[in-house]
Parts: sequence; structure tokens; C-alpha cells
Amino acid sequence: MKATLMLILFLFCRMADASCVILLHGLARSADSMNEMAEKLTTAGYTTVNLGYPSRDFAIETLTEKAIPPALEQCATDTEISFVTHSLGGILVRQYLQVHDIDGLHRVVMLGPPNQGSEVVDKLRDVPGFHWLNGDAGLELGTETGSVPQQLGPANFDVGIIAGSKSINWILSLLIPGDDDGKVSIERSKLAGMNDHIVMPTTHPLMMNNNDVIDQVIHYLDHGEFMR
Repeated sequence: MKATLMLILFLFCRMADASCVILLHGLARSADSMNEMAEKLTTAGYTTVNLGYPSRDFAIETLTEKAIPPALEQCATDTEISFVTHSLGGILVRQYLQVHDIDGLHRVVMLGPPNQGSEVVDKLRDVPGFHWLNGDAGLELGTETGSVPQQLGPANFDVGIIAGSKSINWILSLLIPGDDDGKVSIERSKLAGMNDHIVMPTTHPLMMNNNDVIDQVIHYLDHGEFMR
């Protein structure tokens, strides 16, 4: 019995060491917003890295270099590396992979990513206080051709995307064509080259704490597809 328990413990630790998941929060949020996700990923056997970054202080290109290299350093060498991102965090991953390779990159799961920008930015960017609330990065998330998400091109990595279909901000939803999560439309969450995409009844600001979403994240990291 003791030998069996030791073997289980050894295999669990080995699994965790072999798969590191980096969590990247969204705009104007902190690492705390991803704590529940981190705890459940850890319970599922993953090593997690949940570092904050100053999302309102810099443009996307600068934020990318401030957020991702320090997180990669926290993962052990010779391990699989995956990402779970919320909103802006997914754009940082796309930006980083445009100019860097990541040895051992496994899978990416994006929650509510503005992969084709958001109409909210288009319509509110010149409203007083928008820049103060969202910083330079927020101004770069529009839908126009020159926006950062539109310039980054298709995915050349394994990515699954979860879009939300509920909103707690009906005012912002009025600015967004089609179904949306209060910040990003379902259609604009999609990315050319993505491996899988699902829509769940959850809202943009709370999806990373939704138990059903977390279950889907873990399933995708394990299997490379969402449950249906």
C-alpha cells in the first residue's frame, strides 16, 4: 500500500513538473483575477505561473516583453509550456509568438480574447477617461485594420478559444454587433488558424472564475479539444 501511494505521488509530481501553465490576466485586472483558475489547474496536476503585469501602463508590445519572459523563467527547463489567457492576455501571447519561439510550447487557451478587436474601443476611445482607465494598450484593441489584434495575423500554434454569450453591461453590449460577453463579440473572439472554439453562457469579467469554463480549459490542455 505504501509503495503504491509513493508511486502515485511520484507520478503526480512528474506530471506537474512536465507541464507548466502560464496564466495571463486581462486589461486593468491583476493576477488575483486568475487565482481560482490557478488553484484548479494545480489540483489537476499542472505547475502554474500566475504573475501580474502593469496592463494600463504601456502599449501592447512593451507589455508583452514585461509579462511573458519573467513567466517563462518560472517554468522549469525541458517542460511543456502552455498558456491560459483572459482578454488582453491572449493578444500578448499572439504578439510574443510573432517575434519569439518558445521551446516546448504545447497549447494555448484564450478566454474572451479580442482577436479581431472590439467595437467598444472604436466607439469609446475618445471619451474622456477612457485612456486613463485602459491605458495605451486599451487604445490598441480596436477593430480597424491598423489595430494590434488585426495586424498580428493567424495562429501558428495550438489554440482553443472560449467566448462568452452573456453580458452584465448592457450599455457596452449595445455598441457591439451580434452576441457578445459585454466587451467582445463572439465573432471577433475567433482567430484564423485556431484549433477549436466554443461559446459558453458566461460574461467577460467573470469567465475565468466560472467552474464550467475552468473544466473546459483543463480538458483542452489535456486533450487538445473542448468537451461537447
